[in-house]
Amino acid sequence: MATILIPTPLRKFTENQSKLQVNAGTIQEALQDLASNFPDLKKHLFDENGKIRTFLNVFVEEDDIRDLQQGETQVAHDTVVSIIPAIAGGSI
Repeated sequence: MATILIPTPLRKFTENQSKLQVNAGTIQEALQDLASNFPDLKKHLFDENGKIRTFLNVFVEEDDIRDLQQGETQVAHDTVVSIIPAIAGGSI
């Protein structure tokens, strides 16, 4: 089972769990599995068309899925997936 690391802002939707195991073959399936187990998380992961939200940065190990096959990126049983929400604000 792949491990998904949950960022602090989203942990309130996962019963404060920082790591979760999912059984999936792709990133899309992994996030869908996560959303099915924690329905309040779905709107934070997917847009209204079921696509991974553009402001979410999702990494497989050290690689951004945007540089791979995006949602179709394969995950193995020992893969670590990190969800990193975009951060806005600040000043120059």
